[in-house]
Order: sequence, then C-alpha cells, then structure tokens
Amino acid sequence: MIGIMLLCAALAFLVVLCLVGGITWMTAGLVTLERQWLDTAVNWVVGIVTGIGGWFMLPVLMILIAGVFQEMTIHRVEKAEYPDQVRTGEPNLWTDILHDIRFTLKAIGLNLLVLPFYLVGVGFFLSIALNSYLLGREFFESAAGYHLGKPGARELGRKHWQKIYGSGFVITMLTLVPILNLFAPIIAIVWMVHLYHGLPEESQPITG
Repeated sequence: MIGIMLLCAALAFLVVLCLVGGITWMTAGLVTLERQWLDTAVNWVVGIVTGIGGWFMLPVLMILIAGVFQEMTIHRVEKAEYPDQVRTGEPNLWTDILHDIRFTLKAIGLNLLVLPFYLVGVGFFLSIALNSYLLGREFFESAAGYHLGKPGARELGRKHWQKIYGSGFVITMLTLVPILNLFAPIIAIVWMVHLYHGLPEESQPITG
C-alpha cells in the first residue's frame, strides 16, 4: 500500500504541476507587455495564483487520480481485512476512465458555478458542501460498486446518505491539507471500503 500511496502522491503533484505550467505557458504566449519586468511579473503572479487554485481544485480531480489505483487498492484492502469477501478475478488498472472523466468535468463545472459566491463570503462553505456530496457519493459507489455494480451501490448509498456525506466531508477537508492531500485519493478509497463493509446487513455477499 505504501508504494501505491507514493505513486498516487506523485501523480497528484504532477497534475497540479501540469495545470500550473500549462496555464502559465498560455499566459506567457497570449499576454505580452512592453516592459519586460512587468511581463515577467504578470507571468509569476499567474503561476502563483494558478498554483494555489490548482491546489484547491484537487478535490474535483481526486476521482480521476483515484481511478488509476481504485481496483488495486480495494483488492489489497479486502485481501488484508476482509479475506472472505475478496472478489474473484484480477483487479483492473483503470476501471472506467470515461465515467471518471465525465465526473471530473461535471465537478469542475459545478465548482466554477460556486466561484461568484466567493465574492460575498460564502463560496468556500458552498464549495465544501458541494465537494462533500460529490466525493462522498463517488467514492462510496466505487467501493460498493466493486461488488454490487453502480446501480446497486447507488441504491445502497441512498439508504446511508448521512454516513456517506459525513465521510465525503472528511475526505474534502483532507484535500485541503498540504502534503496530506496528495495521499487523499487512496485514503478516501480505503475509508469507503471500510464504510461499505461496516454497513449492517445491506453489505451484500460477493457473487464472484
């Protein structure tokens, strides 16, 4: 698990780095000022602001990052903690890239809609509430769907939405803690695996 967490952290850092570098490069190409020092200062400011923004955008990028390690992590956790419920078959490297991309784009869009509310002082709280719901639901459906499929996981999630939302809140807060947020995708997967298996009775047996 340590190796997976380190790979996850490296990927999360690379995503933020590419985001910062890409936007800074675009700004340098599109914005050219007559004074060299001012042009350089603008590029530095854009890079810093984008870096901060990218760091806080990690919550909406988590599912995409976690998708690379999702099945592998679930398999290892269940093999160690729930050996009698391990699903047969080898885990895939990336289960559903199209679903993860669609979710990420939707999450980015919803978070962009929240941006104007930062001007009136409530944007941060709305962002936390929104991402708690999004991350809680998606990570739970990933863990439960590993056995039940997405429809079954969604139905189960409706019965335990309070626990799932609460877990989503904790996961969202983890993404805002420097360094720790690089490991948040793996922590979130492990958390939801334990939550799924800890549900009373509704946790259905594996059908193989």
